Amino acid sequence: MTAPAIIAATPAEADRPPVTYRPAGDRHILIEYGEAELDLRLNFFVIAVLDRLRQDPPAGLVEAAPGLRSILVAFDPDQTTRAHLLDALTAVHEQQGEISSLVIPSRRITLPIAFDDSSSTEAVKRYTTTIRKDAPNTAGGNNIDYVVEYNGLADREALYETVLATEWWNAFTGFFPGLPFMFPLDTRREITVPKYNPTRTWTAEGAVGIGGSCVAIYPVESPGGYQMFGRTVPIFDILDRHRIFADDPLLIRPGDRVQFVRVSEDELLEFRRQVFEDRYEYQVEDAPFVVADHLAETEKNAAEAAALRARRDEAAKNVEVP
Repeated sequence: MTAPAIIAATPAEADRPPVTYRPAGDRHILIEYGEAELDLRLNFFVIAVLDRLRQDPPAGLVEAAPGLRSILVAFDPDQTTRAHLLDALTAVHEQQGEISSLVIPSRRITLPIAFDDSSSTEAVKRYTTTIRKDAPNTAGGNNIDYVVEYNGLADREALYETVLATEWWNAFTGFFPGLPFMFPLDTRREITVPKYNPTRTWTAEGAVGIGGSCVAIYPVESPGGYQMFGRTVPIFDILDRHRIFADDPLLIRPGDRVQFVRVSEDELLEFRRQVFEDRYEYQVEDAPFVVADHLAETEKNAAEAAALRARRDEAAKNVEVP
């Protein structure tokens, strides 16, 4: 007998999103909030629910992994049933405050970034040599000029200023262990760009790139499809070579904010060496995220953000997609 695609649902109420519960195999429940759209308000709700589950886990809960607007909940069938867990999850949703009232545990992580670094240039060179030499996003031997053109920015410096002028919200972590999927909290700094087609076979660890409207840091050397514009220090180390990774090999958690600070490539390489020698000082501070303050700032900047978005969309119409 085929299991139903939806096992329970709760409608929206005031400033709380609707929720849908789906079976995901024999040991998981997938919780989905709101509609299938890029809305950070839904992710704020996800991170708040995730924190509640960690603080007071229901019986039988093994793990809860967040997505942009979802949480995949794993449970032990020897300790609970899907029905009992569903009741507990429904109670958590009912106890959760409205989105605008949330104060989310968060950290501010300041990371150095060297723009137009040599490792990214090398990745583009390998791609054009072995995979696709006519890709429009690699013209000039880099991805930066393509990102600038696609977003209607004046020049490279305008792109760099866009990246530096906002905190980047880590909505969730995945794809490779420790890879953060980050979005700008200042809506005036939104940028977007298509991904590689086909993908690269090599990307340097620490590369910073963008695909769609999401900025990511590559935690390990790997294939990749995001357009690269810089590099930073290690954010993942399962070997625990630096004390920051002593308790967790992943530096950036869901709900953290990343602030980039510009450095030269020589400075970055020195910082990276210091990381492996356990001498580098990572800048990590507890900084609870007040959603009401963010929403107020977003509302204040709405008209400017809309104008910039329209300019970006118009520019993208005239740019070839890979």
